[in-house]
Amino acid sequence: MNDSTKTHDANQDPITGAPGAHPIGVGAGAAGGGVAGAAIGAVVGGPVGAMVGGTIGAVVGGLGGKGAAEAVNPTAEDAYWRKNFMSQSERHGETYETYQPAYRHGWEAQGRYSGQSFEAAEPELRRDWEKTPDAQRLSWDHAKHAMRDAWHRVERALPGDADGDGR
Repeated sequence: MNDSTKTHDANQDPITGAPGAHPIGVGAGAAGGGVAGAAIGAVVGGPVGAMVGGTIGAVVGGLGGKGAAEAVNPTAEDAYWRKNFMSQSERHGETYETYQPAYRHGWEAQGRYSGQSFEAAEPELRRDWEKTPDAQRLSWDHAKHAMRDAWHRVERALPGDADGDGR
C-alpha cells in the first residue's frame, strides 16, 4: 500500500494529519446545530441567547455531524459496491467505474442530509450531482438509482430510523 492510499484510508485531517477527519459531516452538523441553537436561544434569551445558543448548537451539531460521518467508511463502501453493483437492475450493462461516483455521492450525501428521506433530499442531490463532471458521463436519471441504493445502505447501518421512513 502506498502513502496516498494510507492517507485516504485513514481519512486524515489535511491540516493536522490526525486520522478520522470528516470536514463535510462536521460542517453540516455545525451549520444545522448553529441555526437550531440560535433559534432556541433567541426565544429564550433574545439576541444574547441567540448568540450563545448558536455557538453551543454549532459545537454540538459539529460533533454529531462528525459521528454520523464516521459511521461511513468510504473504503468499505467502495469495496461493497464494487462487489455488489451488478446485482442492481438499473445498471444497464455499464461497469462499476461508471457508477462509482454516483454510489459515492449517495453514501456521502446521506450524512449531509441526515434526518431527511432520500425523496425529500432528491432535489438538492440532483442539483449537487449535475454540478459534478461525472454528470457528463452519467445522467441524473441513471445516477439516482445508485445514489439511492448507497444512501439506504448507510441509513440502515446507522442506529434508529434517521429519516423516519421505516427503513
